[in-house]
Amino acid sequence: MNGIVRFIFNSVLLGAGLAMDAFSVSCANGLKEPGMRPGRMSLIAGTYAWFQFMMPMIGWFCVRKVAEYFEVFRRFIPWIALIILLFIGGKMLLEGIRGGEVSESEMLSPGALLLQAVATSIDALSVGFTIAEYNTAMALAACLLIAAVTYVICMGGLVIGRKIGTKLTGRASILGGVILIVIGIEIFIGGI
Repeated sequence: MNGIVRFIFNSVLLGAGLAMDAFSVSCANGLKEPGMRPGRMSLIAGTYAWFQFMMPMIGWFCVRKVAEYFEVFRRFIPWIALIILLFIGGKMLLEGIRGGEVSESEMLSPGALLLQAVATSIDALSVGFTIAEYNTAMALAACLLIAAVTYVICMGGLVIGRKIGTKLTGRASILGGVILIVIGIEIFIGGI
């Protein structure tokens, strides 16, 4: 029983650590859309959770099956995250500087959401190295726990962002853009 508790505890902590980038981006999204409905919030948090589930599984598979190819790709992960988050954050920053209310067409698009999900979870590919000794069932269980933790943390980030966004209205997009840019730089510096 002690091994199961330790496994769950480690997986939850791993999930919390991996979810911090997605939490920050969720706050930024909540800032940008303070009137976001609960269903949309659940979709956004679920998207981040899905990618936080899939990336470690892909990493685990790569370590188990094609480790030599993955090692070459690993060097580019910080660059990919930096480029994606600079692009999205820069766009939000420009929108905030130009001013105006967030219209239906300016809300987070499905494509932008997918880019954010990839950018905030791409570092989770390397988690596959830390769970490489797990069998398939254990790897799936660990990744499901990571996804569940990510979902809860991102929902919290969206709620926080919405509450702050309502108070900031016009400047929320600027703050959200700056947050995304800082996250991109942090991922880049941490990965190099």
